[in-house]
Parts: sequence; C-alpha cells; structure tokens
Amino acid sequence: MTNSFLKLATEGNKAAILKQQIICQYILGGDSSITDLSKAVNLSVPTVTKLIGELIDEGFVHNFGEQGTAGGRRPNIYGLNPYAGYFVGVDLRKDSVMMAVINFKGQLIDETTVDFLMDNDPRSLDRLCGVIQNFIRARKIARDKVLAVGVNISGRVNSQTGYSYSYFFVEEQPLTMLLEERLGTTVYIENDTRAATYGEYMYGDAHSEKTMLYINASWGLGLGMIIDGKIFYGKSGFSGEFGHFPLLDNEIICRCGKRGCLETGASGSAMHRIFLEKLKEGRVSMLSEKYKKGEEITLNDILAALLKEDVLAIEILESVGHTLGKAIAGLINMFNPEVIVIGGTLSVAKEYLMLPVRNAINKYSLMLVNKDTQIRLSTLGERAGVMGACILARSKSLGLF
Repeated sequence: MTNSFLKLATEGNKAAILKQQIICQYILGGDSSITDLSKAVNLSVPTVTKLIGELIDEGFVHNFGEQGTAGGRRPNIYGLNPYAGYFVGVDLRKDSVMMAVINFKGQLIDETTVDFLMDNDPRSLDRLCGVIQNFIRARKIARDKVLAVGVNISGRVNSQTGYSYSYFFVEEQPLTMLLEERLGTTVYIENDTRAATYGEYMYGDAHSEKTMLYINASWGLGLGMIIDGKIFYGKSGFSGEFGHFPLLDNEIICRCGKRGCLETGASGSAMHRIFLEKLKEGRVSMLSEKYKKGEEITLNDILAALLKEDVLAIEILESVGHTLGKAIAGLINMFNPEVIVIGGTLSVAKEYLMLPVRNAINKYSLMLVNKDTQIRLSTLGERAGVMGACILARSKSLGLF
C-alpha cells in the first residue's frame, strides 16, 4: 500500500488527498453512485469519475454494477473492494486473546478467542505473535493481503509513538516495532477501551452521534470519548483513565498504587473482591460450596451466578452499579453527551447493572443536562474491542485517522 495514493497523500498530493476523501466517504456513507458521491464530497462528476477510475485500477474501489431504482436509468454503484486486503484485530484480555479479521470493506470474516496469559516476560511477546500468526494461517489469507494488524492493550498506550507503558515497555524500541519484526506487517497498538469505543461507534448504534462516551466496565474501568466524531486522545495519548479518578474514600490501594480510585468500587475487580470478602464473612451464595472447598472463583463465575438470580451477586452488583452511576453522572454534567454506551464484561448483567446506574444518574446529575443523554448497553458486547482493533487498523492504514 505504500506505493499507492496513500504515500502521495502524506506528501500533500492533491489528487491523492481527494482519493482519501472518497475512501472516507465510502467508509462512513457506504456504497453509492458517482452522482451521489460527487454531491457528498463536493466535487464535480467528471473529477469523481476520473478519481474512481484510478481507485479501481489501484484495487481499492469496485464497480458493483447497476442497481434498481424506482424509475429511469439505473446507475452503477461503486464502493470499497472487499478483496483489496484484510485487517486483523487482536484484543488482549486478562487471561485470553480475542482475534478477528475484516476485509477491506469492513465486513467480519472470522473471529476466535484463545486462552492466553500475558505478562512482561519477553517470551510472552513471542508467544502472542505465534498465536496471531496461527490465526492468520488458519484463515488461509495470503500474507501480502494482510495490510495491518491492530493490537489492543490495557493501561497506558501511546498509539502515535507506538509505545505501551503497561506491557513490553522497551525504552529503545516502541512495541509496534517489536511486533512488526515478528509479524512481518504494519502494526498499530491502541488502548483497549479506546479501541472498543471506536468499534462501538462504527459498528454499533451510535454512528450518527457526534459525541459518545463509552464505559468499559470489565476487570478494570476505562473511558473512551468520541468528540465531534473523532476519538479524543488528550495531549499525550493517555485520556480515559476513568477508573483512576480519585472519587472514593475507601482507602483501598488500587493496582495503580494510588488510594481511593473509582476502579476499587466500580469494576469487575471490585465486584470480585467484595464478593470474596462477603463469602469470608459467612454470607451465603450458590458459590459458597466452591469457596469452602478452596476452589478458585472467577468474575465469570460470579456473573453466571448473578444471571441465575444469586442474591449476594445481585446485591454486590447493585452497589457497584450505584458507584459507577454516580461517577457517570459527573461525566454527564461535564460533557453533556448525546449517548453513553456501557460495555465490557459487566455489561452481560444487563438490567441488573443498568437499573442502579440509571438510579444514581437520576440522583446525582443535573436534570437539565441529562435529559438529552441516552444511556445504552453496548451493541457489540465483548466483541467491541476486537472489532475496534480491526477497523482502527484500516482507518490508520488509509491515513484517515
């Protein structure tokens, strides 16, 4: 792709920049006729016709032929060529890695989840690359057709410099370079919550909104922000550390080393900790026998019990949801967003989570401000991150982000 219009666009070539605009319009608006496209990008029909012809020759755009209309001549419809290449997304979780691949048009080809425990051992990076390579090989995709790989990592990630400060931090080389050396293709890294935010924005129900906040309520707690249709990164690329907002007076030491972080009372790790504390105190749950036998109780075990109406799990999630809702009320007062999407592991609880969240929002936010904010559960659920990794890899490869 470096020999295409993309390289020229970075050098300020006018025609190449216009091609980027056309590609962007196809991404956001879908397939269209040349006439409709010329109106959307505010260019003459002859100019658009010429540019589309060049994009077809370069393999980026495909002529899908005539499409039926209510009457009159049927126009040819053009759009992104799905076979121009593929983008792989990798979403690193606490104890697994989810991978997916999309075609150039943004359509999901396949996805899978593999058990994987990540740590800062250099061998872990090699193992991760082996897992990714096996995924690509199993899909029988030619390596020169893999245009980029997007990798999501929790914690502090600077996607512009390619450094991760939570995992595999090597001062001499950015993580993207270490991954590219092993995978043999372009790699982009992103904070997991921001990737999930973009995935939800592009594939979910909020695509038409200009301002969207995404709450990643998983083992940790993150925040992604779409402002004026774009991801907000902040000065150093570290925006969205919502879980480390010093809201609580519980004096619990957070994994970041600080005390009183929101994450210690409103996250999957908080729910897990409190649940085990209650069992230790003698509270009864359908997981009590497992606890007495000394067997491991995971967050997924607790959520499964909750969905079976386990009273203790419901009680704890209500407390966690209330704390989360109180913090979200503050976000509403500050940002006045069109929509807030709640995703991540805890979102599987659905109304068990949403009810205390909404009650707290109504109690603590300004009614004049919150009346125009929609609160939704994620459309994609736990797939938001991996889909965001795929689509961000495409957008960054095309110079659109």
